[in-house]
Amino acid sequence: MTGSVQILGTGQLVELSRRLRAAGGPRLRRNTARRIRRAAEPLHKDLQRAIRTVQLPGPGRGVRGGPSPTTRPLRATLAGAVRISVRQGASPGARVWIDRSLLPADLRNMPWVIETGRVRHPVFGNRKRWATQWARPAGWWSRTVQAGTPRMRAEVARVLDDVRRDLQ
Repeated sequence: MTGSVQILGTGQLVELSRRLRAAGGPRLRRNTARRIRRAAEPLHKDLQRAIRTVQLPGPGRGVRGGPSPTTRPLRATLAGAVRISVRQGASPGARVWIDRSLLPADLRNMPWVIETGRVRHPVFGNRKRWATQWARPAGWWSRTVQAGTPRMRAEVARVLDDVRRDLQ
């Protein structure tokens, strides 16, 4: 699984970045960065929605069980770590990624574990008894990125065309 989605235009964005610097328009640079961020926001929201809707059904608990022993909501925690960053400079572009520093230490790898579709964990912390849960649908990151990247690329291309037109 790719850890982030990047829209990088080694040609168009770098050339545009140079022209923006030469034009010296900080307002134009801020406007461009804002529009590129807006182009990435639908994918950002889709990724958050995807992780919030992934089902992790258990093998069945019968009469045993009860409420979760933790107050930390897993899916909301993972969704909160999905971030957008926009760069302008030598490598301009937009990036949608998971900020692992925002996740608790025991959940740092969980987005990738859920991506594979198989979550194996000790039952209530008991390392002698393990449970396997299957994420449905598996591939929450890769499927969402595959569906959202063309829209994001098209929007960034439209922003670049608009800015290029303004510079001429």
